[in-house]
Amino acid sequence: MTPMNDVVDKGCETCAFYNAAQLKKLGINVDNADFVVALAGNPNTGKSTVFNALTGLRQHTGNWAGKTVTRAEGGFLYNDKRFKLIDLPGTYSLLSTSEDEEVARNFILFGRPDVTVIVADAARLERNLNLVLQVLEITDKAVLCLNLMDEATRHGIEIDERTLARDLGIPVVATSARSNAGIPELIQTIYEVAANQITCKPHRIKSLPTEVDQAVDELSRKILKTYPDLPNSRWVAMRLLDGDQQILNALKNGDFVSTT
Repeated sequence: MTPMNDVVDKGCETCAFYNAAQLKKLGINVDNADFVVALAGNPNTGKSTVFNALTGLRQHTGNWAGKTVTRAEGGFLYNDKRFKLIDLPGTYSLLSTSEDEEVARNFILFGRPDVTVIVADAARLERNLNLVLQVLEITDKAVLCLNLMDEATRHGIEIDERTLARDLGIPVVATSARSNAGIPELIQTIYEVAANQITCKPHRIKSLPTEVDQAVDELSRKILKTYPDLPNSRWVAMRLLDGDQQILNALKNGDFVSTT
């Protein structure tokens, strides 16, 4: 893909930190990358088309470490910064009821990518928002890519992107990846979030019952005391209270522990 340095002329003021050792543990080599970007989304949202539009021919496939799930990764150069893009398995949730969901969740949570791009079908946005909200519970740095806007327009669907961005607390970019529409804007937004030029304030669950909220806070404090490097201990506490065995196993196995 041709670098698009003419879109933004400001340099990267603060390169976001990512846990390179933890990413390698997940099978990802990021030695030559300035930023790591995860691409998440439901099946049939055109996520692979977005991936291809962003990376061009600079991509390859393999398997996730210890998994049979295929991993696709590629890269692009923008504003003299190298971005490594990881195409996560298409999933409807991150509750780890399947190997695909476990891989996607673990990468976002343990790998701590600099940006997570969530690809949604603009013509079927409501059914896609479940995954969007789950991702926003895990990470503070995300972009919503409203793909298939051409299909939405064909069906007479209009989306107020600015209001949606305000409600979700993250940037929203409309694209039709098949025709490359919106892709330059998506790349610019990814860069600005990665370089901390855009500060995300993602929507989080706030309406928990009092007793549940207290239990989550108490467990979160205990988890953080034992695992001070754990990302988003509150979300982990909610999953443990919900009986998530995979999260419990991850704690026991030390998957959360930083090795840097």
